[in-house]
Amino acid sequence: MGLEFEGATDNISERQLSFIREVLEKRGYKDTKVTIDAVGEAADNFVAFVKRIIVRDDNGEFRMIAKFAPQIEIHRMSTQSENLFKNEHIIYTVVLPKFQQLEEEANVPQEERLRFAECYGSLSEPPHEVILLEDLRVPDFIMLDRFKSLPEECIRSVLRNFATLHSLSFALKHKDLNTFNVLKNDFFDLWASMDGGAEAFAYFSQLENSAASIVEGEERKKLLKGCIVQALAATTKMSKQDEDSKHSIIQQGDSWTNNIMFKFDRDTLQESVMIDYQLSKVSNPCCDIMYLIFNCTDHKTRLQHFHDWVNYYHYELVKALSNFGLEANVYPREQLDVDMRRYGRIMFGLSLILASVTLLKSDDASRMKAAIEKTIDLNELYQIPNSDEEFTLMFRKRVEGLVDSFVHFELL
Repeated sequence: MGLEFEGATDNISERQLSFIREVLEKRGYKDTKVTIDAVGEAADNFVAFVKRIIVRDDNGEFRMIAKFAPQIEIHRMSTQSENLFKNEHIIYTVVLPKFQQLEEEANVPQEERLRFAECYGSLSEPPHEVILLEDLRVPDFIMLDRFKSLPEECIRSVLRNFATLHSLSFALKHKDLNTFNVLKNDFFDLWASMDGGAEAFAYFSQLENSAASIVEGEERKKLLKGCIVQALAATTKMSKQDEDSKHSIIQQGDSWTNNIMFKFDRDTLQESVMIDYQLSKVSNPCCDIMYLIFNCTDHKTRLQHFHDWVNYYHYELVKALSNFGLEANVYPREQLDVDMRRYGRIMFGLSLILASVTLLKSDDASRMKAAIEKTIDLNELYQIPNSDEEFTLMFRKRVEGLVDSFVHFELL
């Protein structure tokens, strides 16, 4: 009989199914059905098709999450699928195992170690990439509402994760700089890759103009004009400038709400886990922090907690560094302030891009994902949510809040 696949097998190649079969057979599954279910909504992930793999036998049930690369070439080109899957493949097969080794060698207490989804296998053969991960729904992790500001305690939990993740980069640089440098050159920088492209320039200029047209106040409009194009150019420059910086780390890179899962005991938060590393690269610690705060919270919440959050991150970083015999001077608190100002305009522009995508309703996201498979005309793609009044209102509120926050915290 062997393993028989049923369910949502669309968008899955024979090579990908063969790889899944190999992984399951190594885990002892032989003659049984394998059910594949679609996971989430179109807006959850534009780069991958995410599905749940379910196997049942006499010993119980085994579940895992599979992230499949698209097969259609236009889709792959427009979303940089090959490069982004390569980033995540490196993280799960090289970086995280190396970090685990560092934690074990340093006898870091289990509760202080970086929590991440276990990787059961990763196939990096274009165009058949697939990554098989622990299904965090099994231990009761959930995803929160991407249209709402994350609660304060959730932000703190993720900041603690960042402190742990970043401390491991500093530890790796301290113990094995050569390995860190090799990894540094293997990552693909999505944002820098967009700098200078004619289609990207036209699309982002249109996005800037659209944002400027709906916000109130001339000062806001002025700050939005050119902010994305300038941010992408600055990203390229800053990446080269900070390439060999002693403060650089391997960042998670894409910490918006749908890339984080949380575990609660009734109403009490227990822990959080980052679940996507496709935008990972070597960069400055402040980028992960600012990306999280400005894309997962609203202006009112930031006014209340911003400085406390930044202080909390650094406190947790110093504590995590001590596990490896490193001190606070590895990344001083005042340097974090300097770096946030240095990266302010970059993160402002990127946050505007994120707002235009993360606020899409499921129907609009589905239409955009379908359009991606037919065209690489970014201007055509941007027309999809333009007529939606609800989207426009949410987008205006988000953008006005971003401008006001970056101005208030003197980051522009």
